[in-house]
Amino acid sequence: MSETMNAATDPAPFPISRDSACPFDPPAEYARMRAREGTTEAACPAGVNVRVVSKYADVRTMLRNPAMSSKAAPSTHMVMGAELDDRVPAPGSVLTSDDAGHARLRRLLAPEFTVRRMQAMRPYIRKLVDDHIDALLAETGPVDFVHDFALPIPSLVICELLGVDYGDRDRFQQQTAVLINTTSDIALMSQAMHQVNGFMAELVLAKQARPGDDLLSRLIARAEESGQELTVEELVTLSVTLLIAGHETTANMIALSTLVLLRQPEQLADLRAHPDLASTAVEEMLRYLSIVQFGVLRQATGDVTIGDETIKAGEWLVAALSAGNRDESVFPDADSLNLRRDATPHLTFGYGVHQCLGQQLARIELQEVFTRLHQRVPTLRLAVPFEDVEFKHDALVYGVRTLPVTWDSE
Repeated sequence: MSETMNAATDPAPFPISRDSACPFDPPAEYARMRAREGTTEAACPAGVNVRVVSKYADVRTMLRNPAMSSKAAPSTHMVMGAELDDRVPAPGSVLTSDDAGHARLRRLLAPEFTVRRMQAMRPYIRKLVDDHIDALLAETGPVDFVHDFALPIPSLVICELLGVDYGDRDRFQQQTAVLINTTSDIALMSQAMHQVNGFMAELVLAKQARPGDDLLSRLIARAEESGQELTVEELVTLSVTLLIAGHETTANMIALSTLVLLRQPEQLADLRAHPDLASTAVEEMLRYLSIVQFGVLRQATGDVTIGDETIKAGEWLVAALSAGNRDESVFPDADSLNLRRDATPHLTFGYGVHQCLGQQLARIELQEVFTRLHQRVPTLRLAVPFEDVEFKHDALVYGVRTLPVTWDSE
């Protein structure tokens, strides 16, 4: 058992403080955790103590272990007042179901996220990117890059995928912002979830009555044909999960990656001169930024071993993805962004059976943005001092709230 777990004093709070001089880096405490033997206990806003798993190899061991239950949503430990021990997964929750229940949902969804199907969306995504670059260039600047570029592109993509009318985006974007903010109280989050669920219930019933050529309609048909019909409640939960995950994470990655490149002109110049670097660059930015900033929560359902340490049944653990992605034993000079880094699988999409289903779609969106944006807008730059950029330190998905940018007009 680790020294920290035996300490008589209360554990330190879960690490959240970043260095204001380099807000792209995770909390410095993660490096100290990796240097210790075993895990480190931390106190979380949800009112529970967790073991923080910070080494790359240990994170992978933890996330692939079938004795690790995902019955609480990935970052629930950071939600004030969340009840973890009494959690019952919502029907249709691919994030919080385990074993056969999870396998059933994943099996029904997987055909929608094959590499071939995602690649088929690339021309549509490329046109979206170019259309939004055209719209930027039609302005004289400055503009908010988040509002005008980073958020609408993945929102349009997920709306197209699910068959959601993009005109309804305000009905879900405001509510999802509440759901991923750690400062939202439980009552506000419940209200936001109620509204999002109501919106998606309307959509599910419409697709059942009038199927279209979209993911949701195909999912309904596939479930019926396989004899595994999904209830309206299950379909709503699945749709809400895809809706939130499909635009919030990618939008934040587009904006944050753009900012980090603007701060590292040599790296940006290399990418602009060699656009074929986009795929490698995207993987490195995913590793370097690790936007699921508070990690992934699991509960041990039996005694398990991580490293040389025994974890007892019932204990809560957090796989600190950003800590594992900065592990020097795996990624030399890990605290530096290197767009030409040799390919080593990062942890940003998770690992094991719960690894992100939509990761290929996210990759394509990011690749198209970083192949096109800096080629067509080579003078893109911040319109405010870097110190004035506000980061989302209180959000489950890290990013920037706004990003004022400008460029030289022709």
